[in-house]
Amino acid sequence: MDMSDAVMVKSTRLKSVVWNDFDRIKKGDTCVAVCKHCSKKLSGSSTSGTSHLRNHLIRCQRRNSHGLPQLYTGREKKKEGALDQEQKKDVLSIVNFRFEQDQMKDDALTYVNNNFDQRRSRFDLARMIILHGYSLGMVEHVGFKVFVRNLQPLFELVNFAKVEADCMEIYAKEKQKVSEVLDKLPGKISLSADMWASLDNAEYLCLTAHYIDESWQLNKKILNFILVDPSHTEDMHSEAIMSCLMDWDIDRKLFSLTFDSCSANDNIVIRISERLSQNRFLYCNGRLFDVRCAVNVIFLMAQDALGAVNEVSLKIRESIRYVKSSQSVQGKFNEIVQDARVQSQKLLCLDNQLRWDSTCIMLETALEYRDAFSLLQAKDPVYSMCLSDEEWERVSVITSFLKLFVEVTNVLTRNNLMTANLYFPELCDVYLQLNEWCKNEDDYISCLAATMRSRFEEYWERCSLGLAVSAMLDPRFKMKLVEYYYAQIYGSGAPNRIDEVFDSVKALYNEHSVCLASVDQGMAWQEGNAGCLPICERESRDRLMGFDKFLHETCQSEGTKSDLDKYLEEPLFPRNADFSVLNWWKVHTPRYPILSMMARNVLGIPMSKIASDSAFSTGGRLVFRDWSGLNPVTIQALICAQDWIRSELET
Repeated sequence: MDMSDAVMVKSTRLKSVVWNDFDRIKKGDTCVAVCKHCSKKLSGSSTSGTSHLRNHLIRCQRRNSHGLPQLYTGREKKKEGALDQEQKKDVLSIVNFRFEQDQMKDDALTYVNNNFDQRRSRFDLARMIILHGYSLGMVEHVGFKVFVRNLQPLFELVNFAKVEADCMEIYAKEKQKVSEVLDKLPGKISLSADMWASLDNAEYLCLTAHYIDESWQLNKKILNFILVDPSHTEDMHSEAIMSCLMDWDIDRKLFSLTFDSCSANDNIVIRISERLSQNRFLYCNGRLFDVRCAVNVIFLMAQDALGAVNEVSLKIRESIRYVKSSQSVQGKFNEIVQDARVQSQKLLCLDNQLRWDSTCIMLETALEYRDAFSLLQAKDPVYSMCLSDEEWERVSVITSFLKLFVEVTNVLTRNNLMTANLYFPELCDVYLQLNEWCKNEDDYISCLAATMRSRFEEYWERCSLGLAVSAMLDPRFKMKLVEYYYAQIYGSGAPNRIDEVFDSVKALYNEHSVCLASVDQGMAWQEGNAGCLPICERESRDRLMGFDKFLHETCQSEGTKSDLDKYLEEPLFPRNADFSVLNWWKVHTPRYPILSMMARNVLGIPMSKIASDSAFSTGGRLVFRDWSGLNPVTIQALICAQDWIRSELET
């Protein structure tokens, strides 16, 4: 075709990326697409589509052989010349890497190099590494370099140090955003503390903030991930936590602190609460401050139960191994199962000793094959691991304990963000069951139950008030649920216990009322006074805090109904599966302004700090393998930034 009088067509209607590799030429009424690489002419008519152009680009030898190197600018080639000899070899091998045509598909050709942003791409890479827990060293892997060069030749490869610096910059920016969120919160913040370990046996303290935001959504964010020395004293650990609180400027906002149920944590909590109490930062004289993880208490009781059947569990494991040792033994056992008329459809399986719920499943299944194992011992002289009748009876009772613990753990960890009101009925049921188990006629069982109950009562003494107050703030239950369970737990002593809870509720309400009144007065004063408050006036206003409390209490006694009175007098909200306590308080905040502030603080207490994916693990939390050997400052940045980015993606 003679193209001497052809005209190049430039149209904004050419949206397909395929036109980056073709020129559209018009001669008369005919449109032709000319390949920029080999000058081949194809139909350029709008009715022809672009599939034939894509197919040509896949087959175009000149493009496949020379397309990538041609995209290198002179500036980049100069930079390559400055690399050392080893790096130059890597770059040359990447540049000369050719696409294998059989790996390319017709619809995969989306080759775009317009508007490339090196800085944005570097931060995208760093965010990907943070989000998925990848090794920072992956950027120096040859395979990664080949992949990136072929994907985007304009990208300037980074080394370990640069990607680490990018991650630290992302952490700093994300930390600023989290700090602004915490600063603007309408309520208090509760903190949970958890120990992690790395592959090199280093120990880290993870501090996580839990709070209900202005939209009445429960949130949690990791604030710090600090290296700790196990040999340090409780004073040093408490100082480290206080330092973190003050760094975030949330020491005045702290409402509660959740630890594991371990006596080693007692002194740490006491020292922190004493520091905060000096400045009158804690409600109810700190009675709601010390919280112990409910799921951890269940775990410790489960370990007590498993320890009591340790020898029996070994026999059951050996019995299962023997049955599965050969096809002939398995066949013989299957016949015995039929003879013993075992109805179970479950398969015998060994437990994973890193997950205690799997041991419960193993014991439960073995119990269903009890008669078959007894008959196997009578028919097979080689098999000698069968349990005695007494052992079978004990393992049956203790397995029922474990089943309850598994069930409660599943309920308390079904959601990683559970409000505090959901814990009270579950833990009351556990307490009642422990009382029943202690009445067992078998001294071995009753002694085990007494040990578990003693452990639970230590937890209950610390946390029952917080559990009861949070249950009272559930409009489906109010004080009625407390009255129902306390009557069963304490018997004749229940009225006094109920009065203690109600007195604490009133005291907590009064403190929130004074706090809200002070905030309102402060805002009103600020609106009427543009200047700064003199120090002497600030001090006099602080001294009148007692007057505010007196005024509130006298007004209450003069017949004005409080939020609390109105809330408790109104009928219970109907129970249904879709009920959300936070949505209820969000809707009813205008009606109960003081009580809603109290609900925001109490319902956000983390009664458990264990995630659902590690609820049954017998080991602790571990730092990602690829991050374990990094600098502790970098590890903290990666762990925190990962948590913040994931939270942002989830919302």
